[in-house]
Amino acid sequence: MTNPGLTWMAPRVAAALLVAGLSACEPQTPVNTAPPEAITAPPPAANPQPDVNAKPVERAAPPMIKPVALGEFDPGNPVATAVTGKLSLEDTLIKGENGASFTTERVALVSGGDQYSAGATYAQAMIVDASQPIELRRVLEETPPTQSPANALCGGNRTGFIALAKVEDATGETLKLIGLKGTDLPAASANGVELCASTQYFPIAGGGDAEGKKVAKR
Repeated sequence: MTNPGLTWMAPRVAAALLVAGLSACEPQTPVNTAPPEAITAPPPAANPQPDVNAKPVERAAPPMIKPVALGEFDPGNPVATAVTGKLSLEDTLIKGENGASFTTERVALVSGGDQYSAGATYAQAMIVDASQPIELRRVLEETPPTQSPANALCGGNRTGFIALAKVEDATGETLKLIGLKGTDLPAASANGVELCASTQYFPIAGGGDAEGKKVAKR
């Protein structure tokens, strides 16, 4: 005797088996196991070559610092007599008759009102106006006086800088010179810059840039 339920399910089972068989027969897409193609970077751009016909760029030279005074000077106070005696002021060399000498380079042109150290101005140290031009030189090499080395401009310390001012008034021309110790460039923010000595000199008649000018009276 045939079971009616089994007869009803037979067509469904047959259809399912047919679908499964068809799926198994369909071709499968193969898996790509080959390594990826290498990516080649584009070649770098060619370096531009300078134009040999182009004119060079001309740059302005830095401004030259003009000396405030040059020539020969007699000492104008006891300190000047002790540290140098008669003074010869050249472009880079300052020489004393007593053997003292300073090889220098100009580093700045400042004003009397400028500070060489916090709260200390050139005007105070040199007794000049706040607007007075001051030539500042760095001392590269120093030789003390031959007979009295202790009379060096900064005594037992190395002179770091020399400041120069040429003052003209009704009595004539006076050269003011001070020595500063320390390695920092003198300024309000400088550390270790101190005044060593303050001197003054008078031009020798007919010597250097004093020629034709009135010499200050002693």
